[in-house]
Amino acid sequence: MRVSKLAFAVLAVAAALSLTACQDDETGTAQAQTASTGASPSGGPASGGPASGGPASGGPGKGSTPPTAAPAGSTGAGKTAKCRTADLTITAADRTITGDADNTVVVELKNHSGKDCTLSGYAGVDLKTSAGTLSAKRSGEPVVAGVVRSGKSTYFGISYPANTSGGSGVRITGLVVTPPDETQSVTLPWPGAGSLPVTDGSGSPVRIGPMGSAGQGE
Repeated sequence: MRVSKLAFAVLAVAAALSLTACQDDETGTAQAQTASTGASPSGGPASGGPASGGPASGGPGKGSTPPTAAPAGSTGAGKTAKCRTADLTITAADRTITGDADNTVVVELKNHSGKDCTLSGYAGVDLKTSAGTLSAKRSGEPVVAGVVRSGKSTYFGISYPANTSGGSGVRITGLVVTPPDETQSVTLPWPGAGSLPVTDGSGSPVRIGPMGSAGQGE
């Protein structure tokens, strides 16, 4: 009987040891799974990392584009602004060449605005005379769009007939220039010949070219 009780006790101890080993194996497996999946044993997210694959807070999301500023000196639509009268220093000089059929005055428009601007087309030109205001006619030359760089100039010419009649003619007292697409004018001293020949009044004898149609020495 004593042998039977001892054998039973040995079997009970062995069973307890076996149960403990099984529990240790299961605990180790669960811990290994937790380390590989990043989840806590309780089923919640592990601390220290984002809960999803979305972007961290404080930065732009995927596919977002930062705003782009408009280029300096532009209208905001990628285009250079037009030259305004206030952007320009306007002067005129006599450029008559001996032997030419007509006399010539060249008007210079210098961009002092500090930024590039566009200037194209025909200016408005009026001559103040002893007989009243005389508006120049366009020469009909093609217009070419152009950009006047900051600190640079563009030119156009005024052609008018010389007074060879021997008489006093029509005295010229001033020049009024209005840049293209502007309403503000600049009044200048007239640098050319002092008079125009008297005409029958059928049309203006004064012609102007478009922007860029004359050079500094023309």
